[in-house]
Parts: sequence; C-alpha cells; structure tokens
Amino acid sequence: MDELLVVAGSFVVFQLMFVLASPLLTALFCQGYGNVVPAKHTEWNSRLVSTVHALIVGTFCLYILWFDDAVNKDPVWGEPRLVKLNVAITCGYLVYDLLLLARYWKTMGDGFFVCHHIAALYAYGFVLSRGVLPYFANFRLLSELSTPFVNQRWFFEALSVPRSDRRVVLNGIAMSVVFFAVRIAVIPTYYWRVISTLGTPAFERLGPGPQVAWILSSVSLDVLNAIWMYRIARGCYRVVTGSGRKTKSLIPITDTNNHAD
Repeated sequence: MDELLVVAGSFVVFQLMFVLASPLLTALFCQGYGNVVPAKHTEWNSRLVSTVHALIVGTFCLYILWFDDAVNKDPVWGEPRLVKLNVAITCGYLVYDLLLLARYWKTMGDGFFVCHHIAALYAYGFVLSRGVLPYFANFRLLSELSTPFVNQRWFFEALSVPRSDRRVVLNGIAMSVVFFAVRIAVIPTYYWRVISTLGTPAFERLGPGPQVAWILSSVSLDVLNAIWMYRIARGCYRVVTGSGRKTKSLIPITDTNNHAD
C-alpha cells in the first residue's frame, strides 16, 4: 500500500512539474526559450521533467549500490525497502509519461516507447508487489544517469546552438562516456551476478513469471543498448573530428530507453 501511495504521489508531482514548474522556471532562467518554436515547448517540458526524474532515481541507485549491504548481499531477496521506493517513483513517472504520450500523440507519440513503458511497469510490478530482484532492478535503473546528457543535447538542438559549439561537443563526449559506463561497461558485472544466481534456491523461489520477465528483458535491453552505443559513438566521433558538421548528426537526440533497464 505504501508503494502505491508513492506511485500516485510521483505521478502527481511529475504532472505538476510538466504543467506548472517547467514552463515557469524555463521562462525565467533560459533566455533562449522564447526563440524555441511553440511546437517544441511540450517536448521541452517533458524532457526537463525526464531530467529531474533521472537525477532523483540515479542518485538513489548510486546510494543503494554503494551503501545498501542487504541488497548487495542477497540480490534476489535482499531487503528491498529503498529499491521499492525508487521503483515506485519510476512507476509514477512512467504512468505520467504514458498519459503524456497519449495526449500529444501526433507530435510525441511513439509505439516503441508505449510498449517499453508497459513492459517496464509489468517487470517493476514484481519488485513492488513481491520485493524480488532488488539488486538487479536497482542496477538497471543506473541507466538513468545517462538521460540528462541525452536531454541536454536535445535542448541545444532546440535552441539552435551550433554543433561545433564547445558546450555541444563537451556534452556529446560526456554523453558517450556516461552512456558507455552505465549501460555497456556494467554488462559483465551484471551478467556475472545473473549467472551466479541461476539454479540457486533463491532463483527457484521466484517462479516462472519473474524469471522470464527478468532474463528476457535484460537480454533485449542490452542488445538495444549496444546498438545505441554504436550510434552515439559514431556521432560523437563526427562531432569531435568535424567530419559531420555539414551533415545531420548521428548522435540520437531522442531518449534511449531510460526506463526499462
């Protein structure tokens, strides 16, 4: 019940941020916002909310990874209190984002993200209802740390900042490094923990539902992460070397699967 209250509260807070806080704060502190075409204002506010969510959830993830001994010692059934809180915040955000996509489908709609959000809610439902797999749920949410850099690149695009601008170049490099660190470099560690868990009594207690949802989602997401990493690296290389300044950047400016991990 407590987790459901957090989900509801998270949904309300992010909705208020989108409707009230983001337009007001952006108009006050971003001088170039007035030059952004009105058609992009909705996505601007959506991405600002996305960045705030990523910073909150990412900070929680790092704290749990470094200091929550119970979860790190027992990755399947460890005390999931903080992880459930973090997942509940994310679930509230996902529900908010699903409704946002439905409302602005013509400009922001994407069937992939709808499927992604629904699948993520299904997987996180096991964490909230049964408290299972807290370590792995937390590990996956570390990917949120790459979201602010992805969104910042979109903000630069919306503000028509030249791709040769030092800020754009530095953000592109940071985006590539962080994306690699939290989505690619962690793969060996993640799957070492997965393999060490398979066949254990703790794994058998999960039952087929959580087992299938966990393994299939992990493999699918890492395949997508590898593809996105390749695209980001190519785009970053072109920006740094200047070879792509006369062509469309290959660094993807849409958010790259930030909530299913």
